Amino acid sequence: MSLPHAILTALLEKPSSGLELTRRFDRSIGYFWPSTHQQIYRELGRLEEAGRIRALLPDQPARGSRKEYEVLPAGREELAAWVALAEDPKPVRDALLLRMRAAAVVGAPGLGAELRRHLEVHRRQLAEYLEIEERDFPPERTGRDDRLRHLVLRGGIDLERFWTTWLTEAIEGIAEAVDGAGGAP
Repeated sequence: MSLPHAILTALLEKPSSGLELTRRFDRSIGYFWPSTHQQIYRELGRLEEAGRIRALLPDQPARGSRKEYEVLPAGREELAAWVALAEDPKPVRDALLLRMRAAAVVGAPGLGAELRRHLEVHRRQLAEYLEIEERDFPPERTGRDDRLRHLVLRGGIDLERFWTTWLTEAIEGIAEAVDGAGGAP
């Protein structure tokens, strides 16, 4: 149920059209709550139907003009209740970890290449997050909203650092297992 809450959050930050919202998801919220454009548009319709958002009237009516949405009081209340909700952390569910476990049983041909590919993906993501941090969070930005947004970004940075460190160790461990076992981990 978090996609509607992600949309409410984004619209409270700035009323937006569906297209603007999907672009903002691609640049921010989507890093930690990815959604397709179709899912976002579908959820906008549901939120509007439920009375949590409404389409603003355009300044000048025109055919084909984009709807811009804003959050209604019911949407703000829903989001506030969700923020206060107690929720246990979700268990990790990662196919790469499962494939590594399977490799212990059936062997690991190609696993090293896949680990190196994952390492490069995480390195690129880390570099992107660090660039966002440098650009969007200079030391003088200390407002409450800025601190909370920065903490979310720091969580992403720390996760990417974890993955790059862990993957580097895993790649070294597989090389040792292959070298130490005559080629069959």
